[in-house]
Amino acid sequence: MLVGWLALNFLPIHAVPQPQYHSVRPSESTSVSIGLAKHCSKAVPISAAEFHSRQDKLAQTLHALNATAYIAEPGADALYYANLSMSSWKLSERPLLLVITPDASDSELVKAKVSILTPKFETARARLLPIAFQDVTFLEWAEEANPYEMVKPALAEADAAGTIFVDGHARHFIVDGLQSAFPTATVKSSPTEIRQLRERKSKAELELMKCANEATVLAIRETRKKMYIGIRESETSALIEAAFKGAGLKDGGCLTLFGENAALPHGSGADRKLGVHDFALLDCGASLHGYPSDVTRTFALNDSQISAEQKRIWNAVWGAQNIAFTTAEAGVVAKRIDKAARLFLSLNGLDQYFTHRLGHGIGLEGHEDPYINGGSETVLKTGHSFSDEPGVYIEGDIGVRLEDCFYIADDGQPVYLTAGVGGVATSPWEP
Repeated sequence: MLVGWLALNFLPIHAVPQPQYHSVRPSESTSVSIGLAKHCSKAVPISAAEFHSRQDKLAQTLHALNATAYIAEPGADALYYANLSMSSWKLSERPLLLVITPDASDSELVKAKVSILTPKFETARARLLPIAFQDVTFLEWAEEANPYEMVKPALAEADAAGTIFVDGHARHFIVDGLQSAFPTATVKSSPTEIRQLRERKSKAELELMKCANEATVLAIRETRKKMYIGIRESETSALIEAAFKGAGLKDGGCLTLFGENAALPHGSGADRKLGVHDFALLDCGASLHGYPSDVTRTFALNDSQISAEQKRIWNAVWGAQNIAFTTAEAGVVAKRIDKAARLFLSLNGLDQYFTHRLGHGIGLEGHEDPYINGGSETVLKTGHSFSDEPGVYIEGDIGVRLEDCFYIADDGQPVYLTAGVGGVATSPWEP
């Protein structure tokens, strides 16, 4: 039944006529269009009120699980709950930890208590951190002391019994140190109930993610206008990095692959010149107030000479991306989406060349839980956000990948984060 529906709705693959243009090598200018520069100018960071809401939801979840505390190192989880990132505090052998405990003294509402464990000689610097909480308690440890023993004032109940949940990315020596300091407690990674708090995105998060992904598409389109036959991969990367900088996004860059180099999904390390018969693959991302984008376009220039087989493969990947998107909705098991894309490619004799998962979660991390692959039992829910990135990779010949991220809206339907600037690519000449 599914095969018949696929054939009826997606076959034959839509024909895309190749435009006939002639272009000259553009100037070396890396200036950004006014529209791109202003695109995210009104975007605002996550508010203090939202951080407080996140902390209280975590505290209430801890209380419901009869857990004593949640502990994280600087990173994505600490950034989510307290605005504490690795860019504001680099990891070292000296632990600095975020400690959140539930305060159930008010029987009507469980609230969060926030503490920071800091090296004593770094306390002044730690107090300058932009922690999103008014009454932070700083727990100091001297160089000769056991830092984990200094956590006890915040975890009064944990030295006897209880559960301490830690961020799943916490380093082993942190977990070992906590377990040694609290021998009768259970120290383990956060369960599903806590992980899901960050997996489902708020409206404020989605607005930032939309803007970042829209700006990334615009940057790719701007860069394509400045490309020419003979340009190198490194030169193209420099163009788009400049576009991201001009747009006000941080840490912008692209994996840039031309021709057969794109047949290796993560590249070959070469610096190929763009040939007249080559596709260009740009897998790009940049960050807006901590939220990264992730967009891939495989395209030709106006004066490229693209074969019918290259267009057929591009169209097959385009079809796989679109059927995956239409399969995704609230209540669907993630592996079904991956399967739908592979089935479409199999109808075109290309499924053996789709060698990676269909998608990954995206939020404060470019790749995060949950994932869309053939084994994922995750049930999609409102607020979930994923990449949709099928690809075909024929080594020594061609690589095509198309990627747009989407989220599940309140009505249960998928919406592309790039929808505000036209959404997915529509042809090899219209990325």
